[in-house]
Amino acid sequence: MINEFQSQPLKGKVAIVTGVSRENGIGTSTCERLAEAGADIFFTHYQPYDETDGEGAEEHWPETLAKKLDERGVRVAHMEADLRDEDLPQQLLERVVKEIGVPSILIHNATFSVNSNYRDLTSELLDNHYEINNKGPILLTQAFAKLYEKTFQTEEEGSIVFLVSGGPDPNNLAYIATKGALKAITPPLATGLAPIGINVNAVDPGPTDTGWMDQETKEGLLPLFPKGRLGKAEDAAKLIRFLVSPDASWVTGQVIHSDGGFLGR
Repeated sequence: MINEFQSQPLKGKVAIVTGVSRENGIGTSTCERLAEAGADIFFTHYQPYDETDGEGAEEHWPETLAKKLDERGVRVAHMEADLRDEDLPQQLLERVVKEIGVPSILIHNATFSVNSNYRDLTSELLDNHYEINNKGPILLTQAFAKLYEKTFQTEEEGSIVFLVSGGPDPNNLAYIATKGALKAITPPLATGLAPIGINVNAVDPGPTDTGWMDQETKEGLLPLFPKGRLGKAEDAAKLIRFLVSPDASWVTGQVIHSDGGFLGR
């Protein structure tokens, strides 16, 4: 017989998931998986990016998702968040604590991605990638860890997960460079936060069909997946759920591929 802890191993925990703007995105799937496991969810979104550089704005999706998560019986709240704002980490954590409690899980899913190759890469484009993919997440991680240490003092296991990327795509230089920096910081950050009870890992989901692929892209990528299908948002979300669960308490400092053996790394 399955007890409540086995079916909802994250019950009583508060999770922050950034970059949850679209129904088919990894952020949404992650929120749903963590809520299934019993976690209370605070998620962020930033519609201006989706409207211009992202994959298209879904104006009412945050409210729709919040309702769906609420119906699962967990506490849920959300806010618009621009990771370029240096005041955001403190503002975000204050909102989370006020509305649903002190967080012990942080999922860095928000990202900035605009194609760039050696011909069209600019200083401004590189700065935008750095601010949103590196500076924002790292400063939020720092604030999260300080709050965690002050509140829990190793009495609870915490977890941080970065969504990262890589590969030889010559038209994605700024994105791959900044996501590579998150891969690099994962092991030393894990070493530094282990004494206070926080695990740090990174997940590379490979090309994931979250709505951005046209038919030509799908046909070009499919032969590179030996399992015979494209990656789905839930593939990454399942791994994230495991990494923040008690079953992964001995897993830290790892960059893990959840890409079906993708051959285009």
